[in-house]
Amino acid sequence: MTRFRFTVEYDGRPFMGWQRQAHGPSVQEAIETAIHSVTGETVEVVASGRTDAGVHARAMPAHADIEKPITPFRLMEAINARLRPHPIAILACSEAPDWHARFDCSGRRYLYRIANRRAPLTFDQGLAWRVPYPLDAEAMHAAAQRLVGRHDFTTFRAAYCQANSPIRTLDRLDVARVGDEIHVHAAARSFLHHQVRSMVGCLKLVGDGKWSADDLADALAAKDRDALGLNAPPDGLYFVGASYPGLSVGAAG
Repeated sequence: MTRFRFTVEYDGRPFMGWQRQAHGPSVQEAIETAIHSVTGETVEVVASGRTDAGVHARAMPAHADIEKPITPFRLMEAINARLRPHPIAILACSEAPDWHARFDCSGRRYLYRIANRRAPLTFDQGLAWRVPYPLDAEAMHAAAQRLVGRHDFTTFRAAYCQANSPIRTLDRLDVARVGDEIHVHAAARSFLHHQVRSMVGCLKLVGDGKWSADDLADALAAKDRDALGLNAPPDGLYFVGASYPGLSVGAAG
């Protein structure tokens, strides 16, 4: 039995999320089906995170245990061939004994893309959140720093979030304008369900002048989902990488 580490890229639009589900297609199911086609084995592919429906990944670490003797390169090529036409690709594959994609993960990173332009999206439809009026990225960044640190993020978690505790330590929440886009970078050991999308939604309210930094801080202090101003859509959210002891997997960001 060999444990293989994968770096997975996918467009989340056709899927109900990463995790295998009974009511729709998932990224996990597509990869597990491809591996079965290659090896004849029924395996579980474990990822470092679980993205929601419509959320994307540029570099999702994952692992699977496979009995068939095969090199990492041949396995990667064979899985990619069988993933077509799904918008999923294995970017890297290596042997990784005694490594666990989820439990060994010490940090996760997300990017949220806001397309801040009047014109409708063409190539990026479903891949960014279009806000057609100007946003103040500097005000958004300044307000975002009020959320950095260890807090009770109840306001920013989904009502059906299954985490045992709403306490999380947010290591980074940066906002920057990149041409006609606004990028929000978030990093933490772990996130609550919908936490990034909820934070971005409220930062958008700061950017368009409806909220101040104090309003954002008050929403955090309320510890109440009803205090949330806005939950951003999944379109612009990307899992971009994860950190492990002695290892970093991911795209820039």
